[in-house]
Amino acid sequence: MLRNVAVVVMDGVAAFELGVLCEVFGTDRTADGFPGYRFHVCSPDGGPVRAQNGFTLMPAADLSPLEDADLVAVPAHKDGSTVPPEVLAALRRAAARGAQLLSVCSGAFVLGEAGLLDDRECTTHWRYADALQARFPRAKVACNNLYVHDGNLLTSAGTAAGIDACLHLVRQQHGSEIATKLARRMVVPPHRDGGQAQYIEAPIARTPDAPTLEPLLTWLITNLDRPITVDDLAARAHMAPRTFARRFRAETGTTPHDWLTGQRVLLARRLLEETELAVEAVAGKSGFGDAATLRHHFSRRVGATPHAYRSTFRS
Repeated sequence: MLRNVAVVVMDGVAAFELGVLCEVFGTDRTADGFPGYRFHVCSPDGGPVRAQNGFTLMPAADLSPLEDADLVAVPAHKDGSTVPPEVLAALRRAAARGAQLLSVCSGAFVLGEAGLLDDRECTTHWRYADALQARFPRAKVACNNLYVHDGNLLTSAGTAAGIDACLHLVRQQHGSEIATKLARRMVVPPHRDGGQAQYIEAPIARTPDAPTLEPLLTWLITNLDRPITVDDLAARAHMAPRTFARRFRAETGTTPHDWLTGQRVLLARRLLEETELAVEAVAGKSGFGDAATLRHHFSRRVGATPHAYRSTFRS
């Protein structure tokens, strides 16, 4: 069970990614029924480090908490930051005794410097994926994943993907109910479907000659149970079907069908986790119509059947 958490910070640490780890593991919420952790922010010598955002941090510990931590986390650090050899040695010792290792964004480069990415699946921010693969050719870099969990190694993509990875670990360690409750407390989604590609291509265009599709997407989110066709959406957007399809891809990075299917799968996951509804009823409420169609799309996107997913993630 996850109880002791140590976070390694060095000069050039990124404040947001460090803050994610502090928010999930370093905030005492035991009075509200959440698990508590012994939490340490550690620098190589226990002394201050300079954040890349222009202020100085004063950690409370040196590297000694890494020796018995259940989780050793490395937030993002500025590209080119020097990793002291004592940090690399401490990370190797933690890995050797089976501690969980977690990196956020470019923190994966620190794990790579320690030799911990060799022959392991991992990820980082899409901007750095090629550089990570080039620097550590034995690593198996999955450049489209929000996070990758390979044994005791958990690596995440940029910034907010660190929240996804942390919630995944909380879900694995403490169950879906705690993870979902924590996500609500943090005002973030318990799950995010898809990979980094949607964020690479997805800024919604607001060009002078075309309206944004945000109102339509908002309407879709609240009407996923309806039988909706692309022609219906085109009519609602006051566009010809072909024009609408081109505009939708330009503004979302995907097709209307693919986007709608992804949102329906996400809703089905939440219903499977949070309700006692039969799979047939989940299929109806999420817009798939019947259990067979739900199973087809759910298995392709999640990698498990609805029944298997519920047995794994529902407390």
